[in-house]
Amino acid sequence: MIRLLKRLRHAFRLEDGTATLEFVLTVPLLITIFMASFESGFLMIRSIMLEQSVDITMRELRLGHYTLPDAALLKREICNRTIVFRDCEANITIEMTRISTTSWTLPTTAIACVDRSEEIQPVTSLQIGQQNDIMLVRVCVVQDAMFPMTGIGLGLPKDGHGGYGVVATTAFVTEPS
Repeated sequence: MIRLLKRLRHAFRLEDGTATLEFVLTVPLLITIFMASFESGFLMIRSIMLEQSVDITMRELRLGHYTLPDAALLKREICNRTIVFRDCEANITIEMTRISTTSWTLPTTAIACVDRSEEIQPVTSLQIGQQNDIMLVRVCVVQDAMFPMTGIGLGLPKDGHGGYGVVATTAFVTEPS
């Protein structure tokens, strides 16, 4: 019995493998931080690309470069200007609302994004304004997180298939012709 205690005491005093233990404890944390940073950066890229493409498309619309614009045309134009969205035209919703200059009432609800777990898609209004009308445009594109179980991917609100909505909002005044 004394011999066993001496061996155990000797084994606890050994310092072999301490670097391995530190490596095993810290590397998963570092990988998680890296993945969360990468996800956060890619979310920011998606958001900026959507904002830019919506701004350019709405500029073209307000200047009258589109004859008889409809939702399909605006979806196609916005999606053609972004390169970071997968299956953009199927996962995008556009809402265009005329803002009254007498009451200045803005929409109080959030934009309805596509829910890929359901066959029925949200109904959004697309009002093309007349001269000097103030138009509020809200666009939502649903995309999957790259690393849904780490970092920012855990905190994002998701639809039934695990996608989160990237939203862009802009406003413009319809130019007189």
